[in-house]
This record gives sequence, structure tokens and C-alpha cells, in this order.
Amino acid sequence: MSPIVFAADVSSSTDDGATAAATETETTETSQTSDSTTAKDDHVAATDSLPKMLRSVEGISQYELDNGVQILLFPDESKEVVTVNMTVFVGSRHEGYGEAGMAHLLEHMLFKGTPTHPEVPKVLTQRGARFNGTTWMDRTNYYETLPASEDNLEFAVNLEADRLVNSFIRGEDLASEMTVVRNEFERGENSPTRVLMQRIESAAFDWHNYGKSTIGNRSDIERVPVVKLRNFYRKFYRPDNVMVIVAGKFDPDHALATIQNAFGPLPVPSKPIDETYTVEPAKDGERTVVLRRVGDIQCVGTAYHIPAGSHPDYAAAKALTVVLGDEPSGRLYKEMVETEIASSVYAMAFGFREPVLLMCMAEVPVDQSLEQARTKLLDILEDSWDKQPITDAEVERAKAQILKQREMASADTDKIAVTLSDWAAQGDWRLYFLYRDAVEALTADQVREVAKKYLVRNNRTVGLFIPSDESDRVSIPESPDLNILLKDYKGRAAVAAGESFDPDPMVIEKRVLRGDLVGGMTYALLPKRTRGDSVSLKLTVRFGTPDTLKDRMGAVEMLGLLMARGTTEMTYQELQDEYTRLKADVSVYTLMGLLQIEVKTKQENLDEVIALVGDVLKTPRLDDTELELIRRQIITSLQQSQSEPSVVAPRHVRRTLSPYTKDDIRYVMTIDEEITMYEEATIEQIRELHADYLGNQAGELSVVGNFEPADVLKAFQSELEGWTTDQPYVRIDRPAHPDTPGHFEALETPDKSNAFMYSSQQYALSDLDPEYAALTLGNFILGGGSLSSRLADRVRQQEGLSYGVRSGVSPRPKDNRVDLTIYAITNPANKDKLLKVIREEIDRLIAEGVTQEELDAAKQSYLQAARISRTGDPALASMLLMAMFTDRTLADVAKHEQQIQDATVEDVNAAIRKFINPDKLVTAIAGDFANLPKPE
Repeated sequence: MSPIVFAADVSSSTDDGATAAATETETTETSQTSDSTTAKDDHVAATDSLPKMLRSVEGISQYELDNGVQILLFPDESKEVVTVNMTVFVGSRHEGYGEAGMAHLLEHMLFKGTPTHPEVPKVLTQRGARFNGTTWMDRTNYYETLPASEDNLEFAVNLEADRLVNSFIRGEDLASEMTVVRNEFERGENSPTRVLMQRIESAAFDWHNYGKSTIGNRSDIERVPVVKLRNFYRKFYRPDNVMVIVAGKFDPDHALATIQNAFGPLPVPSKPIDETYTVEPAKDGERTVVLRRVGDIQCVGTAYHIPAGSHPDYAAAKALTVVLGDEPSGRLYKEMVETEIASSVYAMAFGFREPVLLMCMAEVPVDQSLEQARTKLLDILEDSWDKQPITDAEVERAKAQILKQREMASADTDKIAVTLSDWAAQGDWRLYFLYRDAVEALTADQVREVAKKYLVRNNRTVGLFIPSDESDRVSIPESPDLNILLKDYKGRAAVAAGESFDPDPMVIEKRVLRGDLVGGMTYALLPKRTRGDSVSLKLTVRFGTPDTLKDRMGAVEMLGLLMARGTTEMTYQELQDEYTRLKADVSVYTLMGLLQIEVKTKQENLDEVIALVGDVLKTPRLDDTELELIRRQIITSLQQSQSEPSVVAPRHVRRTLSPYTKDDIRYVMTIDEEITMYEEATIEQIRELHADYLGNQAGELSVVGNFEPADVLKAFQSELEGWTTDQPYVRIDRPAHPDTPGHFEALETPDKSNAFMYSSQQYALSDLDPEYAALTLGNFILGGGSLSSRLADRVRQQEGLSYGVRSGVSPRPKDNRVDLTIYAITNPANKDKLLKVIREEIDRLIAEGVTQEELDAAKQSYLQAARISRTGDPALASMLLMAMFTDRTLADVAKHEQQIQDATVEDVNAAIRKFINPDKLVTAIAGDFANLPKPE
């Protein structure tokens, strides 16, 4: 269960709707706002009547306008971006009969424009914004992150005020967007585990709307009349039902004046919003739900009703999910995964305004007993608490993990803006802090009490209903009175802010410290004051040659995962506990010839974290029991992906574009071959790889954030000095294959509601060449520019064929190679039309070229987005790492951006016609085409 996301990218969708029953077309409605609420070109003038502050907690200040608009301001000078988030307090909880999915469908419609902003995605893209909308149970969010400037802030605030009350909500837009939402719906239907979770939720609730998926009911999505959707919009989209959150770098007085001028004049409808009042009755018996679909893995899940996020018991319930589901300390993991009853386990509990569910899921290999897994799952959840009471150590570990994740996330003010809206939707944004306080104060007794109170048979949704001799009802407390709960709450001191940081590549380059680290390793350091004293670190170790690694790829792929599971001095659990104590996120993985470690932590703990990284590198445990757990998880995942369209189609294309024989390390395996590779890898091979191949002979270190450069260099030199190998390192080349013939294949994936199209071709081209910059802009206009690209406009906006469609160009600098990719999701019945429409748009681009207007907008959007990308420390660390590997500096980034700026219409059209050849695209589309209805 997760928020439904409106996104320009295929990776973040979830639903799909249907053919419209409401297809009537109506003219644009009369604007409900005064002139002062529309977008302005001029900067906002100062005002003497700024909204008065209601309260301030830890650097976040709350205000309220006379018409009820709530405002939260969270200034953060350390990021050269500003995020504006408008939260409307309406979600699937508020939907009535026949309205299932309406809140989410309406979220899509608010990107269809207003009289003042007729092309919302386009104007956002032109400003280089990261933007999105999400819908969940209690709220709907619209947010954009832009380069920090007064003009961008005014634009975003005025846009949100405008579409709050002036969105078109037209019949013709509904007709096209409905099929997009249906496409999103079908994509979610591809995952049996996801659908099972939805079925469990539905069975768990008799009356409350939390039992309904936010994506909605297919027939409601398909048949909703536009008039009814418009009435829903007018009912909930109003100034007294919204919160505007501004986070990032901005002047608070200017932000308040802007919000006052944009939202202040909006009238409040005379009819108040009716509060929902349905309370789910006490449960008096267990329930069951069975899902039968084609798939490659089994799954069992169970859910228990728990209190709302504002209730004191919620923090204990959240800690309980860590006690149960954490890897490797969780009880479900130890008693089900380590014993090979299940391959993966999960435990989750979401905080909502009203009582909801704690859910546990276990994925079970097809050759294991599902009934055994079900019995074991229920035994752990319901019958083990007296035999194995929850310990203080388990609760302290859970608290530390929850607080670490929260603290690490708090460094990103744009994410905090969305997080605060979730807590506000639960009743009050200050719950964000109250929840932290409750977690810190948790005891083992509290968690034990919550487990015994709620994890009981009659509160369970999973098994069969079996009558009992007497009723055992479990009553869930209602949400508390927040006026009492939050009375006089002050919070703590605000987190230390970072410095004002200019993300211009040449400004950054002047601050970067470069040099040789040890052996054949180099470093690039960027010290800067960051919010919360955070530090992002990336370390690569390069090893092996094409010949020495080719028969060891299974061992190579699992080496990093196994290294992450403990050292000779610490077990997997002890290592994870140390990371938690040090507030460090650490990941270790290996690919062909590359080991990479990524770290995010605090300055105060950096020395200890580096020492741990050194232990992981040099003295990993490499335990054979842990290897079998990893192997089973990887193989189960691969088996599950054998019928997943978004896996099958890209793999087929990559195999076609990699014309290597099986004895070449660059050969792209089938899924069955990859499974065999992992099955045959041995612990001896992995230990040999680590002992003989890894060392300081080649690699890079990049660090960004609050740290002392001399201390970091000294610490890493101490850890890596003397760590050597006699095995040489030779990079594995992957040159372009531009002469690969065009190819198309339709691939069957039975019982999948969604189809996935993937297309690619390769060019022999350097990313330093001006032609690459021109091609990048051409691609941006074709399908890289989010929802305002030509492909998105035609395929999604006009035709309603795909929830996600996009094209991209990606360089491989060491190989002088550039890849073009195009992908889209669609209903299998729309396969031929999708391919036809995409081909038409490519042909039109080649024949007609781009216009000056398109080019100017693409340049601005591309450069602004690139600037925003450099405001994140992990992204900066990755950028520095790649620059070292390719023997470059950020001056090359500046050079590329100047080439983008200098490119002419003639340059771009020439690059398009030289490189993009639709007849040479290698294309595959995977879906359930065999079971399509036969034409009458």
C-alpha cells in the first residue's frame, strides 16, 4: 500500500482506468478567482498585512489566511532550490458510492490546465521543475521543486492557487486521461503481491473507505460522468481545505506576501465540507481472501487493525514492524527466511487519520509449502509473545532505525514538505514531532502490550472464518482529540542549517580538492556545510579483466551483497546495529569489474564509519549460510520476473544489441541462464575473488558534505594502505553497435494486464561532441521533457494510450557511445496503435524538425533541471566519481551546458536526422496478447 503517484516517468505509476462513459465536451468554466489570483510576470510587491504566525516548532512556522488557507514555511539556505507543495485534504477516504478512484482521477485532471495556465506540464518543464502529484487515503498533493528565485516562487504559488479553483475539468480531457489512469490501474494489476495486499485491505474493512484502493474501481474510473467529477472538485478544492508548504531557499516575508496575494482573495463556499464519520466496528472473527492468478511465486499475508497515526499506540506498532520485518534481526526473517520457509518477508504500518492496518507479507518459492508458511507466520505473530517476549534490545534497535531513517530524510527540505503534508492530513503537522518524541520514549513493555492487544486471531484478515465458543471482540481506539494532545507543544531547537550553496559547475569545481589517494586510487573532495551536518561518500574499487572474470560472474554479482553481511569481528546483525548507532546508511554492491560502497552519515560519526567500511572491504565474513539466503532471494526475484513485461522486453532488446557469444563476458544472458549462473556460484569462488582480486590498484573516492578533508584522507589512507593484489585491472569495453539491423518482437507474458514497449539503438558518439548536445535537445523535445514532450503530448495527453512514455539518451564516455531508448506502458489491446503513434511522432520530428520555440523551452528546462540535480549531495558525489573515472572535471559539465546553450535549430535538426533512424530501432513489446478478445 503506497500513495498513488501522478508522474512523468514510467517508474512511478500504478493504475489504469478505461473507456469513458462521460465523453461530453463542455466549454471552459467561468473563472472563480479575481485577477489577483492568476499568475503574474511582475514580482510581488511588499505588503503591510502579512499573515500572522500561529506557532513555530523547530524552524517550521505556521500561518493562516482569513479564508482558512493554512501555511507552513520551512526556510533552508543550504539548497539552491525552493519547493512549493499544495495539499488538498481529500483522498480516497472521502469518496462516495460510484466515486472510487475519483480523488486520484481528479489529481490527473489538474495537470490539464486552466484558462491562465492551459499547459501546466509545459510551463513547469520550461522552468526546469521537478514536479508531481500524489493521492492517498487522506490527502492529495501537488508539488514542484525549482531553482531558488523570487520569480520561480511566485510562479509556483500562483499556479497552485489558480488550479485550485480554475482547472478546466473538461469532458474531452477526461476521455483521454481516463484511459491513462486505466493504464496505470492495469500496471498495478501485473503484480500478484500488490493485488493480494489490496484484497487483504478490502476484506479487512466492512465499512470504512480505507478498505478501498486509492487507484479506485475500474468501472468507476471508466464511467464517471465529468459533471460528477466537477462537482467533487468544487466540493473539496477550496481555500479552507488546503495547506501550502514552502521549503528551501526563500525569503519568508516574500513567500507570505506571495501566498497572501495568490490565495487570499479566493472565496470560501457557503456550504461547509461534511466531515466523514464512519467508524469501523470491532472485529469478531478472522477473515480470508484467496487470489488465483498466473505467477511464479507464492505469497501469504495477514493484516491486523491498529489505531490511527496520532494515537499513542501507533509508535509502538511501527516499532513492532521493525521487530518483525527487519533484515536480518526481524523475527519473521530469522524464523522464515533463514529456515527457508519463505524467500522474503515484509512488515508495514502506515499512519493515517483514522485506524488502519499493520500488515505482514511473506513471499514463498513455488517448491515450498504455502500452508507451512501461513502456519508459521501466524504462530510468530500471535502465539510467540509469551514464549519469546519482546526484548529491550529489539525495541532499542527498532527505535534507532526509525529515528535514523527520519533524521537522514530530514536533510532534504523538499521531502520534508511532502512528509509534513502527510502528518497534516492525519490532523496536525506537529504530529511529525510528536511521533518522534513517542518513538524515543518507547519501552519494550509498550511494544509487548501493543502486540498482545492487536495481533490476535479475531482481529486478523487472512485465514478461514471458524466459529468459536465465545466472541472475542477487539475494539480499536478512535483518533484522539488533537487539541488536547498538542496543547502547549513546543518541540525542540531547529536542526542546524547548511550554507547557501551555488550549484554552478565552475563554482563547484573551484571548491573541489583532487589528488591521489593510495595505490592506483584517486579522490575528489567537496567540503561544505550541510543541513544536519550530513556527509555523502562513494568509494569504488575496480578489479579483474574480461578474461579473468568471465567464468566468475555469479560470484562477482554476489560478492558485494555478501560482503555487506558482516565482518570477521561482527555478524550481519551487529554490523547493522553499528550502522544504526552511527546514523549511517551504507550499501555495498558489485558489478562486472566494480565494487562500490555508498555511505550517508553525520560528520560526528564519519571516522567510525570509515573504519567500518575498511573492515567490510578487507575482512568480510563471507558466510556460506548468508550466501544461500542471498542466492534464494535473487533466484526467487528472477523467477518472478520471467513473466513481467517491464523485464522481458528490455532484456530482449539488450540481448539483440549485444551481439556477443556466450564465452564473452559481455554476453547478455536469458533469465534461465542467469538463474543457472547464480545456482552454480560457490562460496569458494567468492572467497577467492575477495582474497586475490580486490585491492587498492584502481578506484575512486568522492566525499561531499561536512567533513575535514585532511582527516578523511588520513582515515582512508590508513585503511587502504597495504591492501594490494597481483591481479591486474583492465576495463571491460562496451563499444557501440550502430549497424545492428532494426528488429521488432512481440513477446507473450500471460495474464498480465499491462504491456511494456522498449526500443533502443546505439551511436558511436562522444558526449563531449557538440553533436551530442544537439541530439540531447532533440531527444528532450521528442520524449525526454516529462509530460510536455511530443511523445507524452501525443501518446498520453491526446491518445490516452500510456500512463508513462519517455525517451532518453545516455552516454558511455569511455566507449564513445550513446544509447537512445524509448519506452511506454499500455493496454495489450492498444499495442498496434501505440507503435503506430510513436513511429508517426518520430517520423514527424525527422521530417519537420524542431521549432525555435521548442528549442528555447527545451534549453531552459534541461539546464534548470541539471542545476537542480547538483543541489543534492549524493548526486554531487556520483558526479565527482564519474568525472575521476573519465579523467574529467566539472569544467566538462560546464562545457556541455554551454554547448546546449549554443545549439541552434539547424544543429538540433541535423543531429536528429543524422542519428535517429526509426528503421534501425530494436524494439520489443511484452504483454498478454494471446488472450485479447477476438474482433467480431
